[in-house]
Amino acid sequence: MDSRRALTVLMAVAAAVAAAAMPSPASAKEPAKAPVVHELATFAAPDCVGGCGSGSTIGPDKTLYVTDGPGGRVLRVDPKTGAVTTFASGLPPAIPDVGIGGAIDVAFVGHTAYVLVTLVGPAFGQNDVVGGIYRIQRDGSATAIADIGAWSIAHPPATDFFVASGVQYALPTGLDVHGTTIYMGQAGPIPHLPQDGKVVKFTPTSAATEVASGASLIVDVEFGSYRQLYALSQGIWDLPPIPESEGAPASPDTGRLVRVRKDGSFTPVAEGLDRPTSLEFSRRTAFAITLTGKVIRIDNAGRPPIG
Repeated sequence: MDSRRALTVLMAVAAAVAAAAMPSPASAKEPAKAPVVHELATFAAPDCVGGCGSGSTIGPDKTLYVTDGPGGRVLRVDPKTGAVTTFASGLPPAIPDVGIGGAIDVAFVGHTAYVLVTLVGPAFGQNDVVGGIYRIQRDGSATAIADIGAWSIAHPPATDFFVASGVQYALPTGLDVHGTTIYMGQAGPIPHLPQDGKVVKFTPTSAATEVASGASLIVDVEFGSYRQLYALSQGIWDLPPIPESEGAPASPDTGRLVRVRKDGSFTPVAEGLDRPTSLEFSRRTAFAITLTGKVIRIDNAGRPPIG
């Protein structure tokens, strides 16, 4: 065999070995790991049984911020260790006889935090308290900048209602935005049947269209990793469908995190959550806030990259 032919044979053998060692596109995919659910933190008082956890957001420092309605606070939660520190205080606390309210949601505009406070004020015998939006100052104090409760009383809706000041439930909770399209969760009318729990989308110039349905009492939607859309179902609602039941939460330990499928259905990601109220994503990790003031961390919640 001459040297030129020998070199050709050696190159062919080397190429075959390299091809055999290189993983195929299918094997190059990151193996899917099962979601792991665990309690990251508890921030409510020991005697809290409900209405203690509601809104949340991921702040500009990439940590988790949650509202503590009964405590009149916004708390910072370390997403890795679960350490809880006070970020802001002095907000109007929830009224015990009402059950929910006070600081109910939080959002950031740049590095400035804003808190929504509801079910407080003159309509509840508190003449010096504002129910609306508060801006958090650098020292952690709060300043009211919009009295939404008073506005609601002065501008009643044409439909039936029984709280004159309204129940302002959320700032970012319950929706997410992609470009100019808004994705929003709908709990549906009582008795909150699964087919009535929907995710819809709309733009500033278009009407709402359905994206997915089939999960009861949807309270939040969020985009996770790789633009996958997720919804948070508070769970099974099994109360009598009467006006007195409006606003009541789902049954304990029946909540679910679900992923939206292309065919308009949902795929379960995590189940058995205890009355979750708010959902956040940090890459492939999800954080759910519960009505009892807990932070639930769900690892491997987001789908791995494809290919």
